[in-house]
Amino acid sequence: MKIKCIVIDDEIPAIEQMTEYIQRVPFLECTGTYNNAIEPLSFLANNKVDLVFLDIEMEGFTGIQFLKALHFHPQIILTTAYDSYAIEAFNMNVADYLLKPISFERFIQAIEKVYQQFYDHKPAEGDRVRQNPRSFFFVKTEFRIQRIDFDDILFIEGMKEYLCIHTRSGKIMVLQSFANILRELPPDNFCRVHKSFIVAINKIDKVKRNRLFVNSHVIPISETYKDAFMLFLSGK
Repeated sequence: MKIKCIVIDDEIPAIEQMTEYIQRVPFLECTGTYNNAIEPLSFLANNKVDLVFLDIEMEGFTGIQFLKALHFHPQIILTTAYDSYAIEAFNMNVADYLLKPISFERFIQAIEKVYQQFYDHKPAEGDRVRQNPRSFFFVKTEFRIQRIDFDDILFIEGMKEYLCIHTRSGKIMVLQSFANILRELPPDNFCRVHKSFIVAINKIDKVKRNRLFVNSHVIPISETYKDAFMLFLSGK
């Protein structure tokens, strides 16, 4: 049984990317695409849809207005270039909130949440659409190639052109960008909270106002990343 979905976005390249992602997942079926949020209302009134990929910022009738107009609620995954809607999205109980540009790995993370809600179990080993068997990765330091276990990482701090990976056993300096290292990290446990910090969610002791605490370290949460971070903490 496939999960039937539609894509709503006023940008054609975004629709094309999302439909291409959907085609790569065996249990998804795209039954329609729309470049505005008005037309799909009548479609949904007469057709069963399990999941909607919904852009927020659209002229005339926004994604938020679309959600409020629905008489029933399929699963919703919001897709947007803006993180300022995260709290509102959380209050509307959406399945996930994807910030553009959307990587396929992040797309799969969102889809797995929907899959588990539909079938009320984790995918069988042969059915998983994303597998991450490795619990570590390798980074190049000044003198060697260093293995780092994901579970050892506390947080990652930007220092000009370098990144400092804070682990349980010490610090490791690497010449690498935030974008590149985020592609290496498991997306379900690492989140960027500031232009200079990525944190391991399972190492956070507490969050207080615009700061979070990891062991004896105090890490700032910037306004740019705050809403998305709070949504991430909620498990959405």
